[in-house]
Amino acid sequence: MNTYEIEYNGNLRTKAKHMASGEVIYTDAPKDNHGLGETFSPTDMVCSALASCMLTIMAIAVEKNGVNIIGTKVIVKKTMTSNPRMIAQIDTAIYFPKNYDEKTKLILERSAFNCPVHKSLSDKMIKNISFSYNQLD
Repeated sequence: MNTYEIEYNGNLRTKAKHMASGEVIYTDAPKDNHGLGETFSPTDMVCSALASCMLTIMAIAVEKNGVNIIGTKVIVKKTMTSNPRMIAQIDTAIYFPKNYDEKTKLILERSAFNCPVHKSLSDKMIKNISFSYNQLD
């Protein structure tokens, strides 16, 4: 079990510490919700966690077959609703630096949808995921 310590620092900013490693991240409320917007908001972190989780699970799934996805990038777009204020939709576009055979593509795409963060998010939230191959320099 992982443990974290989150401290409120004022000005709608928090400091989150990963107790095992000592690593720290900060969050700010976004400018459109009374914050400074100088770093990730908590809802930005949810979207970033989804993309990071998908990349990690995809890498695990294909590395055992000698395939690496180094350089793969995910562009994430978050859509919020205001009443209630919540994430309504997350659009993730995954760009692989090279093309893969059909079997590898199937493994990559299935693993992205099966990452723990994706499975943990509400079914009420729209989660669009697209895959593009051989799209990076």
